[in-house]
Amino acid sequence: MSTTKNEVLLQADKLTRRFGGLVANQDISVTLERQMIHVLLGPNGAGKSTCINMLSGDLPPSEGRIHYLGKDITALTAAQRSQVGIGRSYQRTNIFPQFTVLENVRLAAQSRRQQPWSLFTKAMEQKWALEKARACIDEAGLRKRVDWVSGVLSHGEQRQLEIAMVLATDAQVLLLDEPLAGMGSEESASMVEVLKRLRQTRGILLVEHDMDAVFAVADMITVMVNGQLLECGPPAQIKASVAVQQAYLGTEDSFHV
Repeated sequence: MSTTKNEVLLQADKLTRRFGGLVANQDISVTLERQMIHVLLGPNGAGKSTCINMLSGDLPPSEGRIHYLGKDITALTAAQRSQVGIGRSYQRTNIFPQFTVLENVRLAAQSRRQQPWSLFTKAMEQKWALEKARACIDEAGLRKRVDWVSGVLSHGEQRQLEIAMVLATDAQVLLLDEPLAGMGSEESASMVEVLKRLRQTRGILLVEHDMDAVFAVADMITVMVNGQLLECGPPAQIKASVAVQQAYLGTEDSFHV
């Protein structure tokens, strides 16, 4: 897979989602390039989760189109989008707590290369899956936890494990819904470093409320208010925007980054 910077991985054009008479998203356009972290920012109820759900395939748009590597994937299900290279993590941790870190990630890797003819082959003897799992665990910053039971990991480490599981599916686009939620400063700093490392070869779109983290990692920020796009631009533009300050961030004095 090419790792050319500025390669457009995901393009959403004028996405609209209606729930009866309620318009949750209206004409939202988002572009995600390789080697980019694009943040969806906005107050509660702005429509960020609806937007990421449409991008992941968990929710079909009422209007608009979505392209991945130039191909229209609007009609693909979430499972089909995962198969082509779009990975998703959710606000709630989604792991097997009774399994080790290695077992969780190995299962994710095997989901991409199902081998029904290997019915009698022990799962932990599939060398390729173990090698893939260990590489993804390293990339997610959990090398020292590889044999730990997942349920005893800290909250931040469990979020890193989720990312490792997404990486094991060969995702080129990572859709991350509040990956730093509930973390202390040390765990947040660790996650920021993971995100910076993953940005080097992939595209990341994330929903986040931690403003320090947003301005530490974002290459592009899309601000949403009431289901509509308020402004999109690099962090410096968003930080200086009077409209954004009034709608969401208060005043410029509220930035301490």
